[in-house]
Amino acid sequence: MKKIMIITCLCALVLGARVPGEEVNATCEVYNPGPRERVDAPVVIDLRAMKLDFTVRSALVIGPRGREIPSQLDDLDGDRVADELSFVMDVPPRGRETLKITFSPERPATAYPSRVHAQMLISDKKGKHVPVQAITIPGGSSIYNQLHHHGPAFESELVAYRLYFDRKQTVDIYGKFNKGLEIEASGFYPTDEQLARGFGDDVLRVGNSCGAGTLKGWDGTRATHVEPVATRAERVVASGPVRAVVEVEVNEWKHGGATLDMVTRYTLYAGHRDLVVEVFFRSPPGDELFCTGVQNIKGSLSFSDHAGLIACWGTDWPVNDTVKYAKETVGLATCIPARYLRSEVKDSLNYLYILAAPGEKYIRYHVTFTSLKERFGYKTPEAWFTHARAWKEELENPLEVNVARAPRTRTL
Repeated sequence: MKKIMIITCLCALVLGARVPGEEVNATCEVYNPGPRERVDAPVVIDLRAMKLDFTVRSALVIGPRGREIPSQLDDLDGDRVADELSFVMDVPPRGRETLKITFSPERPATAYPSRVHAQMLISDKKGKHVPVQAITIPGGSSIYNQLHHHGPAFESELVAYRLYFDRKQTVDIYGKFNKGLEIEASGFYPTDEQLARGFGDDVLRVGNSCGAGTLKGWDGTRATHVEPVATRAERVVASGPVRAVVEVEVNEWKHGGATLDMVTRYTLYAGHRDLVVEVFFRSPPGDELFCTGVQNIKGSLSFSDHAGLIACWGTDWPVNDTVKYAKETVGLATCIPARYLRSEVKDSLNYLYILAAPGEKYIRYHVTFTSLKERFGYKTPEAWFTHARAWKEELENPLEVNVARAPRTRTL
């Protein structure tokens, strides 16, 4: 009997069985193929591709010159297991940086200061705003007015967004004078005292438009809201320290003769004004048409490269109160991969691209904006349109990331 036990233990060691406290090290090489420095460039590592045999509960990222880089683990599918590791870093033009990453099954000892924030608040009977992570309602119900700021709100140091919890699902925007996090304090609606201290505010009245890059249906002649649906849900998936992730889900959306289940995920990284928008379908759509773009602000100037980039610059009242609030000037832009494009349309509300993705379960595009009130932003339509073109160039030339596992180490 003793011989059998010894053989079993030896086999476990030979096969590399993990013991408590064991970690896995990896080398990550990041290359910037572009001619400009990438500042706060996102790096995302798929943990499933790492094929680790334990649940990762913490990660340590050591960058060039031995500097620790704040990182974030996210469970994106809700199974309580981290799916991705993300961080942001600076990479020089044509530069190549090597990082060391240690994955551990142990909980992190310290937390990084957050550079982003996300929240969803529901009002109770006494008017108190109660934080919630996720809400699902029947398609015929509405809690739009029970939700503070009408849905999830999320921000980086540069900008803030919110998503309407209704059939519009509109992406709305909040502009800032100064860099910093404000939404937890202002709740998207700053007080007079906060405004006097330099807080930002809502800078766009979106109405029935697509706002800043909202995905809509297209019925052949006009943009349509996401209705009717069986259920509608919105949730805060992650709230820092590196990125905020917010999702909108609809089930049984009757659109174009099809019934679609769709999740739209919005990701905002630290140091960024632009959103990553990912659309997931449970089953691939057929010939159904969709659209997105930017709002046609009254009297706005626009720019299009007719290949997926659409931008505008305009001035209007941000809210119906034209006494207390002044007009706001904003620049909007949306960038969509050319393979989805079917046509381009301008109407009284929007500058749009018409999209289709037959047989595909995934669409990815990007949205960004600036507000003239920013002391760190863009001051003319020409400067904004130049930025939009450079932004598209960066999107089409992403960082190249390669990860190689090192032999296991064991902590004692």
